[in-house]
Amino acid sequence: MIHYILQIIAFQLLFLITYDLFLKKETFFNWNRAYLLLTPILSFVLPLFRLDFIKKNIPETYSIQLPEVLITDSPMQFYQLPEVIIRSENYLFSYVSLIPVIGYAYYIGIGISLMLFIYKIIKIVRIRKSGVKKMDPNKNITLVSLPNTNTAFSFFNTIYIGDSLSEIKKSNVIIHEKIHIREYHSLDLILFELLRIVLWFNPLIYVYQHRMTVLQEYIADAKSVTKTNKKEYYQDLLSQIFQTEKISFINTFFNHSLIKNRIVMLQKSKSKKIFQLKYLILVPIVCTMLMYTSCSEDFTIKEEKIEEQLIEQKAKLLLTKIERQGELTSEDGKKFAILMEDVSNLPNESATYKNNKIIRDLAKIVLKHKTPKSIDTGEVLFGQLDVSPIHPDCKNQTAEDGKKCFSQKIAQHVGQEFNTKIGEEIGLSGKLRIYVRFKIDKTTGKAVDIKIRGPHPKLEQEALRVINTLPIMTPGIHNGEPVSVLYSLPIVFEIKE
Repeated sequence: MIHYILQIIAFQLLFLITYDLFLKKETFFNWNRAYLLLTPILSFVLPLFRLDFIKKNIPETYSIQLPEVLITDSPMQFYQLPEVIIRSENYLFSYVSLIPVIGYAYYIGIGISLMLFIYKIIKIVRIRKSGVKKMDPNKNITLVSLPNTNTAFSFFNTIYIGDSLSEIKKSNVIIHEKIHIREYHSLDLILFELLRIVLWFNPLIYVYQHRMTVLQEYIADAKSVTKTNKKEYYQDLLSQIFQTEKISFINTFFNHSLIKNRIVMLQKSKSKKIFQLKYLILVPIVCTMLMYTSCSEDFTIKEEKIEEQLIEQKAKLLLTKIERQGELTSEDGKKFAILMEDVSNLPNESATYKNNKIIRDLAKIVLKHKTPKSIDTGEVLFGQLDVSPIHPDCKNQTAEDGKKCFSQKIAQHVGQEFNTKIGEEIGLSGKLRIYVRFKIDKTTGKAVDIKIRGPHPKLEQEALRVINTLPIMTPGIHNGEPVSVLYSLPIVFEIKE
């Protein structure tokens, strides 16, 4: 989500820079209006596009799969334990811990922005009630005369005008504001007001709204001077600075900060039509953005996809081998057990991959066979245990409760024993994953054959030390005989940044 928001802001910045450098000073007002309306919407949409044909034409880094080294004694039961999350002691001050706070702050900001928007609407309603209303005889427009003020603005099909203005000024104001109404300029400003509510923290939305406000004044001025005396119109703008309601989505006639720019633009010669080709610059910009969104991925997601591809490659090779030889050997069964462990170690986000058709087809074929070794020893690759391994603190419980208790006690033990200060020692930060595999031995009940895979040797050593301190369990039973049970335990170590 954060990556998506950053892309929106980056795209809007690029669009605004393009507008200011190439388009802002041109007199193609309607084209500029379309640009200012289209590009902020595009900035929301473009990050969602992933064009596969672009990605396929960009070469990726080659990877070579070395022959796998298998260290195990026999096929065995395999169970995935719930993920254990360990946080460093100062985790409350880390970036990860701020994520909920940031989420709350975002929604609070939306709430405040929404209340301000509602307040502005209420303010306009009160102004409307305080004035004298009359309908324009020729147009479906309401004129509201405001007592004791020289305010002048419009909102949708209503023109608000102070009764302190002279008749000539009133005439010019009404001509100008009617153009705002006819061009539906209020809708443009309401759109940006809604964007300000959603992305209240993004200053570029406010810049967009200001650019649109200025442009709308240029449009209204350009069309007004064709219906009135140009000299009088200039004099009206220069005569004095009028009081104006400070509401961001109304079209104010008298705005001191815009008067100079409006006069300059009125005197500017019309841009040559050839300059409309400038808008074609939008094409390479959008194409560049599409290439970026199609090819860019979060580093961790990319890493996970590489791991998924390697697993799928192993599964294809094993499936082809079993189908060719027509039987499942003991060696193939061991490879399948390890492969299933790798699949189960994939993050929760890869749940769709865990239902991969190749993996399912391989599992169906394996489950139809029995290896010679499994017949001799009574061990099985997969299946339901008669009794799962029992933690010493979980005795005298039902089978289902015993499994839950076992998982809880393992998680509790790891959380208590893991040295959280190790994060400061190794200088790493963020969310680190450690994959642990261990076996509850069928004879001793101890955790044996511990295999660790982690991002740093010291984390692996610490995980090994913690698993070695697990208490002696009651071994699992299958078909009345003790069996060794293999467990996979993903540990997430979150260290302050």
